[in-house]
Amino acid sequence: MKIRNTSDNYGSIAKWLHWGTAILFLGSYISVYYRHWFTEDKTPENWTALQLHLSIGVTIAVVVALRIIWRVYSRVPEFEPGTKLEHLAAHAGHYALYAIMIIMPLTGYLGTGVNTEYFFMFDIMKFESTQLFETLVGDGMGLTSKEFEKPIDFIHKNIFGAWLVWILILGHVSAALYHHFVKKDRTLEKMTIAKQ
Repeated sequence: MKIRNTSDNYGSIAKWLHWGTAILFLGSYISVYYRHWFTEDKTPENWTALQLHLSIGVTIAVVVALRIIWRVYSRVPEFEPGTKLEHLAAHAGHYALYAIMIIMPLTGYLGTGVNTEYFFMFDIMKFESTQLFETLVGDGMGLTSKEFEKPIDFIHKNIFGAWLVWILILGHVSAALYHHFVKKDRTLEKMTIAKQ
């Protein structure tokens, strides 16, 4: 398997970043749903689930930054034959997914009122405790942390996290399966199987 992308296949780095992001998003949702459905507030289990969610979120931010850098510096395989509308939809879907992959970790960090105990190894300071918060939000906007966090948290949990992410993921998976089983082209294989 080649490391770099080619004109007709993704390389191993792109594949690892793609599937790593998918696994991290899944882990993020599992930890937050576990926290809400199976733990009581202010218990050690609740705190552990929250910290796993936050730690995974930070990891997603790093992986997505690496994905963007790799995408800028590495060619993208050409689309399989299709209509202009299909190619436009594919572009729009990819841009939307990248936007979500940026917005979710960012709003998660900005709207979190606790430090992140990164996989219980070291602490990452919450945004409220940073000089940037004081300069931009406190002095610049004249907002308290609660006033700032409320709309950010709403965007993270209620708009994107509750339904928009799932719609985009479902669309992405459906499109891949459509290409594989209906159009019978190599779209899905490019990200899963090394070209023989």
